[in-house]
Amino acid sequence: MKNFVTSLLLLLVIAAPVFSQTEAQQATGNAAPAVAENSLLWRISGNGLAAPSYLYGTIHMIAKDDFFLTDSTRAFIDRAGQVTFEIDMEDMNNIATQLSLLMDAMMDGGQTLHDLLSEEDYKIVKTHFDKMGLPLMFLERMKPMFLTVFTGMDMSPQAMSSGEMVSYEMEIMKIAQEQNKEIGGLETAQYQMSMFDSIPYQAQANMLVESIKSANAGEEEFAKMVELYKKQDIAGMTTMMGQDDGIGEYEDLLLVQRNKNWIPVMGEMMAERPTFFAVGAGHLGGKTGVVALLRKEGYAVAPVR
Repeated sequence: MKNFVTSLLLLLVIAAPVFSQTEAQQATGNAAPAVAENSLLWRISGNGLAAPSYLYGTIHMIAKDDFFLTDSTRAFIDRAGQVTFEIDMEDMNNIATQLSLLMDAMMDGGQTLHDLLSEEDYKIVKTHFDKMGLPLMFLERMKPMFLTVFTGMDMSPQAMSSGEMVSYEMEIMKIAQEQNKEIGGLETAQYQMSMFDSIPYQAQANMLVESIKSANAGEEEFAKMVELYKKQDIAGMTTMMGQDDGIGEYEDLLLVQRNKNWIPVMGEMMAERPTFFAVGAGHLGGKTGVVALLRKEGYAVAPVR
């Protein structure tokens, strides 16, 4: 049960912004690939760095049979002085942090999903979660956007607790811990949770319903995304993400500004010691992706295959 709670929080904190930003990228044209090279692993050098650091694009949750981590990636984790994720992954195992994040995931003012939906739409949502073995009564007060992570792939308690689905972040963290690496984050979990406060609950609820109504299409899209990921096709992933309609007005909040915020933090960490960064692959490509932004700051960023 403890592992399920940790995995659930990991999904809420990390994966929810990804499911949302996938729909958001079309608005500002970020989908236009500024990065022609395709790789999940990138070497960062130059700009005064004494030694190179490395950037790796993850897919936050993936079927165990699709999971892979190359020997070269493992070797560069070994060489790094520290391993940094979007958030400090070790902190996710802290009970106090978990309780705080669960509170942050709830709607204010005692609002429930039932308050935001028609009876017809509520029944659609309830049926979906009942089939997953997640009674909606336990999720009623959760911000609807977080529930969208359960609409694109099998994130039922059975799948998560049985090991059918695995997290790249958790697997990389295990390797880092085995090597006694210092583990850090580019932003706080609380910041990631707070991003959705700018999106009205009603808009979140409407998007949840639409996600469930198009669940089959969502599963197909996720399967296509996994295939692109396995091919290390960052440009293809960026293009695919840009083809979805949705909450384009929130792209700057969910993706662009976060990428920009990370660059100076990464610069400070790399100047201190060689760092292995592991962030969602959706952050890498495009004109405002991390690779393009690092190059804009004068770093040499090269794919490693």
